[in-house]
Parts: sequence; C-alpha cells; structure tokens
Amino acid sequence: MTTETTLGSVAVVFLAAILTNNILLAKFLGMCSFIAISRNIRTALGMGLAVTFVTFCTAVLNYAIYYGILVTGAPLCSADLTFLSFLVFIMTIAGFVQLVEMILERFSPVLYYNLGIFLPLITVNCAILGVNLLMIDPDLKFGLAKTAAYGLGSGLGWLMAICLMAGIRQRLEVADIPKPLRGLGITVIVTGLMAMAFMGFTGMVDL
Repeated sequence: MTTETTLGSVAVVFLAAILTNNILLAKFLGMCSFIAISRNIRTALGMGLAVTFVTFCTAVLNYAIYYGILVTGAPLCSADLTFLSFLVFIMTIAGFVQLVEMILERFSPVLYYNLGIFLPLITVNCAILGVNLLMIDPDLKFGLAKTAAYGLGSGLGWLMAICLMAGIRQRLEVADIPKPLRGLGITVIVTGLMAMAFMGFTGMVDL
C-alpha cells in the first residue's frame, strides 16, 4: 500500500467518524451527557473538548494495550486475555478522565465547576467506550493510524453535535413551543431531526 493510499484511507475514516458514522447521531451513544450538558454553548464546548481529548487518547492507548498485551501472541503476553478488554478499556478511560478533571480544575476553574458532577460521568460515557470497542472490530481492520483518526473523528463528531444542539436549545428558549413539549420533549425531537439530517451524508464516506 502506498503512502498516498494510506493517508487517503485514514482521511476517509476520519471523515466517516464525523459524518456518516457519527457516534452520537448515527449510533446514539453518549446521549445522557449530550442532553444534560447541551443547554449552554460554552459548557457544551468544554464538555465536547474533554470528550474528544479522552476519546482520542484512550483509543490510541487501548489499541496499544489490546494488541500489545491482550491478544493471543501479543509481544508482551502470549496468552489470550481479550476477555479482559471491557474491564481494561473502562479502567483506561477512568484514568484519563481523572487527568482531564485535574487539568480543568487547575487551568479552567469556571468550566470545572460548570461541568460539576457531569465531568466524572465521562468515565461511563458510552460514546467513549463504544469508540474503544469498535476500533478492535475485526471487520474494520484498523491499524494504529486509522484508530487514531477514528478516535479523533468520533470525538469531534460528538463535539459538533452537542454544540449544534446547544445553539438550537438557546434559540428555543425564546420560541413559542407548546407547553407539553418544552424541555426534554423538544430536545428529543430536535435530536431526531439532527440525526435525520446527518443521514444525508450516507454514501459519501464509510468505514
């Protein structure tokens, strides 16, 4: 495979993770924090950046752990430890969330306190865990470069979705919405419409 082909395939994976295989709007993972945090653009941006950082870093690290230790015949362990993948991935994610929490507390106290209890919930954000599990799908045959592109693209896709939702929800605050649909009702409807809009990218790029 040539360098040009490799770079092209990595770019395709990156774009597919953002658009056609958006981890939130196509696979509906990470919906809890998406709905809870998307009331304010600033907070949504901070949360999205934190999720992107954790998703990218843990995808790369867990790829190294999986193929370096867990799979049969790995360089550091010849035994088949793939049954530990779920547990190991969660522990890696939890460690990086603690790192993000310490960084935000040190350099952005306002954002840290705005996120509040939702920051530790990144640990159990199914979008991040979903990316880490999907990257080892044997049908995808991801190498390290594609895994990094998929992790970064998935994080940016989640960031884009939550910022779009935050902007829409701020506009809806002054809109004339029927009382039964206010709050969670209209949020779920808008999420569905966003998912339908992203279906328009189907066929452009794919994993």
